[in-house]
Amino acid sequence: MPTELPKAYDPAQVESRIYAYWLERQVFNAEVSPAKTPFCIVIPPPNVTGALHMGHALDETVQDLLIRWERMRGKEALWLPGSDHAGIATQNVVEDMLAKGGLSRHDLGREKFLERVWQVKDAHHGRIVDQLRRFGSSCDWRRERFTLDE
Repeated sequence: MPTELPKAYDPAQVESRIYAYWLERQVFNAEVSPAKTPFCIVIPPPNVTGALHMGHALDETVQDLLIRWERMRGKEALWLPGSDHAGIATQNVVEDMLAKGGLSRHDLGREKFLERVWQVKDAHHGRIVDQLRRFGSSCDWRRERFTLDE
């Protein structure tokens, strides 16, 4: 008995299921292997000041194509994900948020201001990683880095 196809294609449902399948099977994970030639791309880290845009989508697509091509050619291909703190840009985002509430960084003091900066970083970082995953990026997520990691 044939299965009825859905009336409309739902890319979010199909793509998320396939991506989860790939992650489960660790197909993006790269390991040191003397039997394979290594190939590595480090994602030029996006700033944690907001969301990714069309330029990021184009850049990620080209990098993903290269990584997948090298995997198919038998190389041990690592696509290293990460994000950048974007110091002054992140400070400006937080200061703009404070200004909307009639505050400045001086009103908060150094420690409270830095707490806000890290909160913004955490919120935006999560959105960026989610976007990269929804792009279908074949990164080795176990190795993700942030420019201020110790």
